[in-house]
Amino acid sequence: MADTDNAPDDIDLKAALEERYLAYALSTIMHRALPDVRDGLKPVHRRLLYAMLQLRLDPGQAFKKSARVVGDVMGKFHPHGDTAIYDALVRLAQDFAVRYPLVDGQGNFGTVDGDAAAAMRYTEARLTEVARLLLDGLDEDAVDFRETYDGLDREPVVLPGGFPNLLANGASGIAVGMATNVPPHNAAEVADAALHLIKHPEARLDTILKIVPGPDFPTGGIIVEPADAIAEAYRTGRGGFRVRSRWSREEGARGIWQVVITEIPYLVQKSRLIERIAELLEARKLPLLGDVRDESADDVRIVLEPRSRQVDADLMMESLFRLTDLEARIPLNMNVLMGGQVPRVVGLVEVIRAWLDHLKVVTVRRAEHRLGKVSHRLEVLDGYLVVYLDLDRVIAIIREEDEPKPALIAEFTLTDVQAEAILNMRLRSLRRLEEMEIRREHERLTVERGELEALIASDDLQWERVAASVREVRDKFGPRTDLGRRRTSFADAPTTSAEDVAEAMIEREPITVVLSQRGWIRALKGHVDDLEKLAFRSDDALGSRLHVETTDKLLVLATDGRVYTLGADRLPGGRGHGEPLRLILELEGGVEVASLFPHEADGQWLFATRAGRGFIASADDLVGTTKRGRQVVALATGDAAVAAVPAAGDHVAVLGDNRKLLVFPVEQVPTLAKGRGVRLQKYQSGGLAAVRTFILAEGLAAVGASEAEQRLKGADLEAYLGQRATTGRQLARRTKGLA
Repeated sequence: MADTDNAPDDIDLKAALEERYLAYALSTIMHRALPDVRDGLKPVHRRLLYAMLQLRLDPGQAFKKSARVVGDVMGKFHPHGDTAIYDALVRLAQDFAVRYPLVDGQGNFGTVDGDAAAAMRYTEARLTEVARLLLDGLDEDAVDFRETYDGLDREPVVLPGGFPNLLANGASGIAVGMATNVPPHNAAEVADAALHLIKHPEARLDTILKIVPGPDFPTGGIIVEPADAIAEAYRTGRGGFRVRSRWSREEGARGIWQVVITEIPYLVQKSRLIERIAELLEARKLPLLGDVRDESADDVRIVLEPRSRQVDADLMMESLFRLTDLEARIPLNMNVLMGGQVPRVVGLVEVIRAWLDHLKVVTVRRAEHRLGKVSHRLEVLDGYLVVYLDLDRVIAIIREEDEPKPALIAEFTLTDVQAEAILNMRLRSLRRLEEMEIRREHERLTVERGELEALIASDDLQWERVAASVREVRDKFGPRTDLGRRRTSFADAPTTSAEDVAEAMIEREPITVVLSQRGWIRALKGHVDDLEKLAFRSDDALGSRLHVETTDKLLVLATDGRVYTLGADRLPGGRGHGEPLRLILELEGGVEVASLFPHEADGQWLFATRAGRGFIASADDLVGTTKRGRQVVALATGDAAVAAVPAAGDHVAVLGDNRKLLVFPVEQVPTLAKGRGVRLQKYQSGGLAAVRTFILAEGLAAVGASEAEQRLKGADLEAYLGQRATTGRQLARRTKGLA
């Protein structure tokens, strides 16, 4: 029989997994990924600064090896890999990654090119003045401490945070089911906003945004995000900022110029950026750019040479902004630990208020700690003053009594603390001068105790003390200091149209567009006139050809009356037979291509249907922005669009299937953006066969019976003149049709 007394209890696997996953998620959120809103630090950063404080690596003191710091952090506070700890230390020292570095590094701590830092045994580190502000008050009971992971030491739960580190230096991290992204800001602006909130606790976000207009990145750049989008991001705690590189145009000799980039977006690696530009240049996707080179030394200097001096610098840069990290979007997701416990997405005003509330708590705790020290010292001084009234009796008690402490307490009505202090007093302190110094110290500490008690009891005095510490931050990191001046500026969003930029990104080359009779299209390089040797499918032949450039737009009229816009650069190459145009346009079944013509600014086109209706439309009204095209010709049931010809003459010639030709003034055809139009020619049967516009004085081009071109003019043409919507007159036998 099996022994069931010692058998393990059954475990619900689902509940066990949920419990363990929740524990892992909470550990990741609270102890690794999300910063505390009060000091803006994650645990690893907080432990690094605390370990460096214990190593006496204060600003101005000697450096110590980074390996020593990493070893102390890993051994005492942070039981994780040394690589992760050193990476965190390196980032705190990089002035291109952190707006206000917390670590002063000596040695190779990496570059903006993405180069890694040297090994920790080669680099040295110490704290900066910013870190000192964060740590100031740590030995004055300003914050709570907790046991370390092994229970052998203690570490701060949060730092006193005399510097607005969360907003000034930002933070980023990915937890379980949530992430955070806080861009860096200008510390002086944050301090000014905090002072305004102290004075006006109910201040609105609009007012704060006049003080803190947006992020201030260590690498500079230009923010082109609209003001309303920035305001919404700061209100909700979620959003983003479009940041562009700072560039200028440098003029050279003989009209030659170049663009010089001096600042790149935050967290963009310069070497990878240049590699990307070079790749696009090699792939011929930047036709306006001739060359790129890196002339950077300590500062960023990327030189862009245009392909020719006629290139527009703004268009060239817009094409680069669209395809490279010269423009980047910096996300905003202010998901932070509120009170060190609750992760929450908060807005700008709430973040500043949380920091101020923390400073107030720290101020009160430091005052209470100092009050305890002062009260203890005053108690001791009171005992000293009692001693000086009868020194001989005190000496006698100490010499004669076996237990002098109780005797002193009984004789002079002292406290235990006072008696202990008297017994520990040095003989040199018994001189008269020392008594005078004790009285002066007693008077000074009595005044200080009163001030501390008033501070602890008064909310207004506490906020005054907080405001004074915030002013210290503003003065130390003000706009007149090298570290404090704003580096990122603001500009309006670019006004260059997407159409102009898209055109600028296409390399301009002459091409010949060939459309076969069955609707197969291709593009030949160059302007080709001789197409006799061009091969077609066995059941196909040449339909039409156009001499255009790759930057041109082509307009395609379909039989259903829709006009489609097609970039000439997107056409298939000249090898082979091309591709069916109807498949490129994704035309519906039964719909065919009626006409292909180039877009010409300010041009006009005469549209005609099979039933003989038509109108004139401006080319700019035909360009579509969607893949489905634009419905231009409205058709009656059974009708179809059949032609689109340039409206370049003063007369219109319409030829029907019945070989009747009608010529009338072009003024009789209305100009519409879209519609059914008017009747051009009347038919008893059949429909429209051809339509042309021409100049009456120059005559009408036609095709003779022997396929020779002829021109109808004078008396030959007057016979066909009439009014629009009439039937016209039978075409002469010697004329086959219109050219």
